Amino acid sequence: MDIIIAIDLIDGQCVRLIQGDFKRKKIYNKDPLEVAFLLENYGISRLHLVDLDGAKKGKVVHWKILEKIAKYTHLIIDFGGGIHSENDIRIVFENGGHMATIGSIAVQNPLLLKKWIEIYGKDKILLGVDVKNNKIATHGWTKLVDFPFWDFLEEKSNHGIKKIFCTDISKDGALSGPSFLLYKKIIKKFPNFEFIASGGIRDINDVNKLFHLGCDGVIIGKAIYENKISLSHIKNWIKKNNNNNSTC
Repeated sequence: MDIIIAIDLIDGQCVRLIQGDFKRKKIYNKDPLEVAFLLENYGISRLHLVDLDGAKKGKVVHWKILEKIAKYTHLIIDFGGGIHSENDIRIVFENGGHMATIGSIAVQNPLLLKKWIEIYGKDKILLGVDVKNNKIATHGWTKLVDFPFWDFLEEKSNHGIKKIFCTDISKDGALSGPSFLLYKKIIKKFPNFEFIASGGIRDINDVNKLFHLGCDGVIIGKAIYENKISLSHIKNWIKKNNNNNSTC
């Protein structure tokens, strides 16, 4: 299971929101590159970089931060927030993004997403599905749409989506625990997805539970920044599980 650390960007700074509310943000570091260096030094290889300003504006904003982190680290970066056009997705890949995280456009323009899958390949597209009160949220979690959640996942599976993460917004940034039952149901219903859990991670025990649940990855944000999970714990967890996998 991949351990993926989230860096959320507002005004070029590393922040976290509580339950997707832009009015309830906390700045953790003014320099995202500094955070990226720290993560890499602790053996983290995956970064989930979220352009929250871009998500609100409907176009990629913080591509220079992506470019800088890609240039000065070896992190595998998925970048999302504001990818709404051919130009946006081109900017992401030209500036070092390994994967483009697609959210709102998957709801608004599913045929464009299908086109991108055909052009760039399944491994380059990461679908982010944000859920609030059983409804799909878009535009940086500021809008809810009437699209049945399970029908949406079925459609994306038929369109060729391979990689997906799901965030229960009611859990995100609240340190109240992940949506284990929801994730278990998704994994069972869509076994072909490479499924990544996101939102609500409290401690290393939650990481272990998600691992045994069958998740292919877990995105951790606030628990790291609030020192609920230390980077040393993550480093040891990665080392332990890599060693276990290598002996299988």
